[in-house]
Amino acid sequence: MLRITDLKLPLGHAPEALRNAVMARLGISATELIDLAIARRANDARKKSAILMVYSLDVTVRDEAAVLARLTGDPHVRPTPDTSYRFVARAPTAAPRPVVVGAGPCGLFAGLILAQMGFRPIILDRGKIVRERTKDTWGLWRRGELDPESNVQFGEGGAGTFSDGKLWSQIKDPRFLSRKVLTEFVAAGAPEEILTEAHPHIGTFRLVTMVEHMRATIEALGGEYRWQHRVEDVVIDTAPDGGRRLTGLKLHDGEVLDASHVVLAVGHSARDTFAMLHERGVHIEAKPFSIGVRIEHPQSWIDRARFGACARHPDLGAAAYTLAHHCADSRTVYSFCMCPGGRVVAATSEPGRVVTNGMSQYSRAEFNANSGLVVGIDPTRDYPGDPLAGIALQRELEERAFVAGGSNYRAPAQRLGDFLAGRPSNALGEVTPSYKPGVTLTDLATCLPDYAVAAIREALPVFGRQIANYDHPDALLTGVETRTSSPIRITRGKDFQSLNTARLFPAGEGAGYAGGILSAAIDGIKVAEAVALSITGVAA
Repeated sequence: MLRITDLKLPLGHAPEALRNAVMARLGISATELIDLAIARRANDARKKSAILMVYSLDVTVRDEAAVLARLTGDPHVRPTPDTSYRFVARAPTAAPRPVVVGAGPCGLFAGLILAQMGFRPIILDRGKIVRERTKDTWGLWRRGELDPESNVQFGEGGAGTFSDGKLWSQIKDPRFLSRKVLTEFVAAGAPEEILTEAHPHIGTFRLVTMVEHMRATIEALGGEYRWQHRVEDVVIDTAPDGGRRLTGLKLHDGEVLDASHVVLAVGHSARDTFAMLHERGVHIEAKPFSIGVRIEHPQSWIDRARFGACARHPDLGAAAYTLAHHCADSRTVYSFCMCPGGRVVAATSEPGRVVTNGMSQYSRAEFNANSGLVVGIDPTRDYPGDPLAGIALQRELEERAFVAGGSNYRAPAQRLGDFLAGRPSNALGEVTPSYKPGVTLTDLATCLPDYAVAAIREALPVFGRQIANYDHPDALLTGVETRTSSPIRITRGKDFQSLNTARLFPAGEGAGYAGGILSAAIDGIKVAEAVALSITGVAA
């Protein structure tokens, strides 16, 4: 089979145009083309008057060797790569049961891969199953009632459950582990088009059902879930070589669970867990993350700016964007977690704090577009001295937002024009806020450090020149966005174990090794493989 890449056709082309283009690219006749399948589909909207669809295709022809020989110099015609997943080990008889802490994307895939290899993992999560967790999350959004153990951050599916469900990443993927992730999602009920779209997404409602299906698969393979089991402490002793090794976990109810191999996939908001690990001497370091606000525009504004007269074409859907600006003081302001046709949501996990995030459904049919508008910050410059100082900064900004919003989980918000002018907002304009339980108009400069305010004010007019109406005075800013990524890294070695605590396998976003559903899931696969190799004694 051959893989053809970068094949371009006009938006709205006839179905037969694809087959004709393949024959023209390969220089073959209709009788020589046996079959074709779309491997990837994207759009090129740089010229709004001539938007193109860009394809990668897998093609079966009668004489593949002859075609390849004739097109040796064409970089866009190659043999189709082998994207199949191969397990690195199989569980031996009476193998110890690994423990996975956290049931977000990373923990979910770590548990799945371990279960598929026969290791019968035990999966602990401090939160609830996804349906109960959804009810608790709506309790905050509808009634301003927060459950600190069951919310957007904690519970089955992790933070990614209440998001746009984006399934792409810019990480290097030479083993095609992303294909394994997407294939498992399709098996769990995701639409098959996620296997071919360049920027696939699922949306919250579909993610809920998929997570349930994957849990059932893990349980059928011998895995075991334990809900509302918060890890309070780790048991560490001295290994035969004189080093430290993990031997167990102390749970919130006092139970001590023996554990010889633990995958720590707690997510980026498990601040109490990070503090406990730091106190126990597990190697942790501060890492960069970003802070800012959510910005909302009517989705129709973004559609017109990106697609012109082709806006809302069925092959294009709701328009997205990616923006970045390098400021005069060397800081970077950029769009984060852009949610077309979605809403801004309350994402706090701690009482007395306000945090925003973005979410959309598979249809992306709601009236606003939103994204994080965030400033990159660095421990050396902005929170030096302590590995946990970034957490302290997050909490400070979230507390400011809570107070500015009215101390009732409403979020502080401001019209963009007022933010640029340095004055509080006292009325909304053309943009209706989507955040629940509601917003309080104020001055967002009181919720962010001066350097972040200055950077965002510098970037907004630049972005307005790139996307029409992006800096419209009535665009709405809602604060604060602080959970862009983990502010710490639980450092690990090439064997994926903690640098100074053997048998502890830090993983995913919370450990500082992923950002988003797909990269977290991929890291979960890699860590599960490392656990399997450690248990079986097989060299990597």
